[in-house]
Amino acid sequence: MTGGLRPWYRPMTARDRGEEHRAATPLELFFDLCFVVAVAQAATNLHHDLAEDHVGHAVRSYLMVFFAIWWAWMNFTWFASAYDTDDDVYRITTLVQIAGALILAAGVPRAFTEGDFATITYGYVVMRLALVTQWLRAAAGDPGHRPADVRYAVGVTLVQLGWLVRLLLPNDWRVGSFVVLALADLLVPALAERPGMTTWHPRHIAERYGLFTLIVLGEVVLATSVAIQTGVDAGDGGLWRLAAADLVIVFALWWLYFDREAEAPARLSASLGWGYGHYLVFAAVAAVGAGLEVVVDQHRHLAHVGGVVVGHTVAVPTAVYLLTVWVLRVLPRQRGVVVAFPVTALLVLVTPWVAGSVYLIAALLFALVAVTVLARQRELRSRSRPAAG
Repeated sequence: MTGGLRPWYRPMTARDRGEEHRAATPLELFFDLCFVVAVAQAATNLHHDLAEDHVGHAVRSYLMVFFAIWWAWMNFTWFASAYDTDDDVYRITTLVQIAGALILAAGVPRAFTEGDFATITYGYVVMRLALVTQWLRAAAGDPGHRPADVRYAVGVTLVQLGWLVRLLLPNDWRVGSFVVLALADLLVPALAERPGMTTWHPRHIAERYGLFTLIVLGEVVLATSVAIQTGVDAGDGGLWRLAAADLVIVFALWWLYFDREAEAPARLSASLGWGYGHYLVFAAVAAVGAGLEVVVDQHRHLAHVGGVVVGHTVAVPTAVYLLTVWVLRVLPRQRGVVVAFPVTALLVLVTPWVAGSVYLIAALLFALVAVTVLARQRELRSRSRPAAG
């Protein structure tokens, strides 16, 4: 590239997996920013359904909507890690994907209130078919990985046809067909990568996942901000205490995920497990934010749901988060706190049957953070001893 000028088109060759100083690009950050809208819509509608005691409908709709959000984001992220050319054609195609994300976000309320997934499906298909054109570009420019690239293009296209056909099915078939098509989507990378893995960058992928974790943590920050604002407006000291507990929870969730640096595993099976497992991380964190807003509604006597259920709206996603972070980020690298994460998750699940469950969850997470800090300090001291001798 001459004089720092970006070309309108360049051959899409594989990037170097060992590239140094690989970092998220402004386009990737913009892509994430636009996905904030979809995540916020999903969390907001989850909050409203839970507060109205439509728990089963809320959980089912949320998991389905969040799958569409997460899967579209994830596929762009891994593709960009392997093939980002940053030419004009690549940028325009990515902007089309962003437009699809905004269409998807616009359909979230109807999916929750009416079970109408048509708009979400249209937005999802726009994002996915735009990515198909990228895979075809990669197949043309990267002969070494052409079999994998073609399999991606064909697999994604066939599954998108399935999603469109699903809109014609009777309502009784909607959930079952969703599960089948979601599994088909998940199988595409597993089948496509077997001829030869694409050259995604492990540290770049880890950074991208960390950035999306921050986005969903924003939903918990929003819930805390709402509690503080409501407390200020109403002069309610109880909401101030609740906001303080919310802050401890969000700070602990952040700390536990980012306690140590990480990178995506290099082997195919391990990388798929790591990447897919983050669905639970992302969905759980956003759900914690929705649950905290339900707790605020209960405090203000606006929620039409019992106290034990309210406690579970925070406890269940928190426990899911702890167990998933334990499996994906703690077990592979930290042996000193192996038991602390599942034990804390179990205790968190018990808190809804005790008065002040949110405060207990905050205390348990604070204690878990303290345990991880002490374990890390012991590990640092043990590593320094041989060097000192």
